[in-house]
Formats: sequence, C-alpha cells, structure tokens
Amino acid sequence: MSKLIVRLQDVVIKQGDQEVLGGVNLRVNEGEFTYLIGKTGSGKSSLLKALYGALPLVQGQGEVAGFDLNQLNRNTIPLLRRKLGIVFQDFNLLNDRSVYNNLLFTLKATGWSKRQEIQARIDEVLQQVGLAGQGPKMPHQLSGGEQQRVVIARALLNTPALIIADEPTGNLDPETSDEILLLMRHLSKQNNAAVLFATHDYRILENFPARIIRCLNGKIFDDQEISL
Repeated sequence: MSKLIVRLQDVVIKQGDQEVLGGVNLRVNEGEFTYLIGKTGSGKSSLLKALYGALPLVQGQGEVAGFDLNQLNRNTIPLLRRKLGIVFQDFNLLNDRSVYNNLLFTLKATGWSKRQEIQARIDEVLQQVGLAGQGPKMPHQLSGGEQQRVVIARALLNTPALIIADEPTGNLDPETSDEILLLMRHLSKQNNAAVLFATHDYRILENFPARIIRCLNGKIFDDQEISL
C-alpha cells in the first residue's frame, strides 16, 4: 500500500488577512506525480508555501512527510524542508561559485560533513540530471535548461519524499520545458518521490497527462474526482 506523503483536511490558507484557499482537502501518495494548475493569483504558490512551512494553516489539519503542519516551529521547519526538494522558476543559484560548490553549500547546511560521502552524493545527483562532469562549471556558463537541472539536482540531495516544483519551466522554451518535465517524471519514479508540479503551461498537460489538481475560485479540485 502506498505511503501518504501529503494529507490536508479542511485547510484554510491566508496571505496576510486575505483568505486565498479554503476547505482544502488533498492527498498525495509516495512516488505520485501531480500537476497543480490555476491562473496567476489562484493560490497555487500559497498552497505550496503551506506545504513547506512558509505559510501557517489558519484552520484544518495537515501533514507532510510525517510532519504535523500545525506543530511546526523554528526548529522543526528546517527538518521538514530536509524531507522536501524545492524547485522554483527562478533558479536561485549562487552565481559566485561553481555547480559543485552550490551543491556542497546545501549539503553542509543540512548537516553533511564527510568529504567522501559529499563527493559521492554530488556526483550521483549530477549523473541523475544528465550533468555528469559539469561540477566545475559556473552557473553563467550553463544554459537555462542546464541551470534548472542543477536546481533539480540540489533538490534531490537529501533524498526527498516530496519535490515541490513551482512553475519550474516558466522561464524556459517549449523544447527545454518538455525535457525538464520528462526528467522530473523520470526522477519521481526512480527515487519514489512524490512531485507536485505547478504550471500554467496547458500544452504540457496535454502532451504528458497525469493527475491534475486545480486551484479555482478559492478552492482546489481533483480532476480525477470531477471527470466523467
């Protein structure tokens, strides 16, 4: 039986004083790839922020990767985030250091200390994203698609139970977008990691179907439940 990675029940999410989403019920299983769609301002990013502890739940119950979202505090939020891989539209790479040192920075920040284990893990994730041997390069020497592959490699470092991807192809051309999407679907299977992939690129949804969660009018809808 699949393990539940995300469980939200009757959740309300606010940005400041404004309710963005209400009555949210969501379940995502281990290894499941799910699109999250909706217009700009529909609450996609707010939902994702709630999952990684950047926005509190105003009401309802939530659990992500074994962490109770209602019990999060300054000490437990970093522990939750070690169970997650987060990929943004903007690459957020450290431009003053190499690909290898970008990944090294993340590993050291999350408690890795043994040089051989660090080297092996960095080599492994770069291999997984198709960038074997690219560790010495600086971010500016890479294409946009390659930089996003580095970001995905960074997200994989701590073997996440859930990868949260917030418009990861938003700055990429269609061909590169398809490559990044297919890579993430492959990695989801290979690592048995759940993926929530927020996008407004409906071309991707048509070409590469998967489960769809839709943000609309302050609610979320699972297309599996409303399709005929």
